[in-house]
Amino acid sequence: MIGKWFRRSQPTVADDAQRVAPPMIAPARRRGARLYQAAQADRVTSGWSKSPLPADQIVRRNWRALVARSREQLVNNSYAKAFQRSVRRNVIGQKGFILQAQVQGVDGKPDADANRAIEAAFKKWSKAKNCDVKGVRSFLQIQKTLVNGLPSDGEFMVRHVYGRDAGPWGYGLQILDPVNCPADFDEDRRPNGRFIRAGIEYTKMGRPVYYYFHTLDVSQSDYSHAGRAFIRVPADQIIHWFEEDLVGQKRGLPWMATALLRMRQLDQFERAALTNARESANKLGVIEWDEGFGPAPDDDDDNDDEAAEVELTSEEGIYHEMLQGQRLKRVESPYPNGEMAVFSKHNLRGVASGLGAAYNDLANDLEGVNLSSMRHGMQAERDRWKELQESLIESFVSEVFEKWLEYSLIAGKITLDNDATLSPRHLSKYLDATFHARRWDWMDPSKDVKADADAVENLFKSRGQVIRERGRNPRDVYREFAEDIQAMKDEGIPPEIIAALITAKSKGGSPSVPAVETDPDETIAGGGNDSAQAE
Repeated sequence: MIGKWFRRSQPTVADDAQRVAPPMIAPARRRGARLYQAAQADRVTSGWSKSPLPADQIVRRNWRALVARSREQLVNNSYAKAFQRSVRRNVIGQKGFILQAQVQGVDGKPDADANRAIEAAFKKWSKAKNCDVKGVRSFLQIQKTLVNGLPSDGEFMVRHVYGRDAGPWGYGLQILDPVNCPADFDEDRRPNGRFIRAGIEYTKMGRPVYYYFHTLDVSQSDYSHAGRAFIRVPADQIIHWFEEDLVGQKRGLPWMATALLRMRQLDQFERAALTNARESANKLGVIEWDEGFGPAPDDDDDNDDEAAEVELTSEEGIYHEMLQGQRLKRVESPYPNGEMAVFSKHNLRGVASGLGAAYNDLANDLEGVNLSSMRHGMQAERDRWKELQESLIESFVSEVFEKWLEYSLIAGKITLDNDATLSPRHLSKYLDATFHARRWDWMDPSKDVKADADAVENLFKSRGQVIRERGRNPRDVYREFAEDIQAMKDEGIPPEIIAALITAKSKGGSPSVPAVETDPDETIAGGGNDSAQAE
């Protein structure tokens, strides 16, 4: 009985049909498949890096080659040179960074005398003989030189110099070549937990304390390593600026790095096409022999030399008579053809994207461009320039101003109109200043001026903000207004007419002032008065 009750019955066909199939187990190679396609390792991605590198290794492995090739392209590549000029023109401009002192008195109002004295002294120091230790570059030219190196170097280094070596003012700037600070100079286990990376010595927390520079004069060196002599400069004397793309990055990389390969390949392609076009213009060809003519394959060397001397020279208006059995076969070159312009434009757009520049400006190509598309592209690019300007003001220009002001106050270099000097005891108060960077002309003046005027009228902006956005000092503008008004008063113009001229709208004049015909080509946004009012 026990065997009957526990005996297992044979399964039927119906039971097999209802039985649930066990879950399928993925093959081993599919169980480890990555969710992201870009992370998969297959034949297509076999040459793609799979191990992330820290910033120090990236700089050490690539810095020297990237800087060398970027500098070479600046010499030989027209688009690289155009990008360098664009950076200098847009970031620095014609006047560079302009100081506006904002010192306030004890009553909370602007101290006009102190502001005027600081601005005048800084302008005097900014001359080449005072601010440059070599006496050859003004402060504006120093700014341009530093920005010129950013496309190829990605960084710049400037040294504060004090005392007799600094020049007549006693404080000056020395431009240093970043190449002289070796990016391959690393050293661990320095005293107090310090270490050297890319030619810079850091505390154990990562604060720079010394910069090392190559020197060929061993007598001037104060540090040597692996047979190389270095000059060690304290970090508080160095302004080292670069854009940090990676966390922990200690040296800048060229701005042209991502576009460098494409720029060179495009340049080589254009050179080859130009050579091909020149050869095609010469109507190249080869001489072929009909069967039974020409030198036999087993002729001796003398016959081969004689046959090789048969050639035709292309001359204008001259037709050559060929030998019996000879015929001329033209060699046609396909490039340049209609596809070359499309191909070059496609690559230049990629180059412009890598450089962060507007394609139309980089390639000098205004074909098919309208005002709306140009405005959109230029505004995006100008936002990038403004970002760089603010970074340079914060990290370079303001630091130079602080060092200059501290030294100048101690040395008694800043004097008021009554020949009294500003006291260094109020250094913190005199540090209140801003710098104005260059701004750009309106692409659509009438709309831009109207937008600013509406913003001022609706209290979205102040008049001073509008003026500062145009790259000018509001006090300078107000002072010019006051001088204009005073000049009109001196010439006997009645006050009511002066007020009407200043407050006149762009369309039609004041009822008390007769309308004056103006040349439309000389009028911006309906009239100079409205433009001034918007400011």
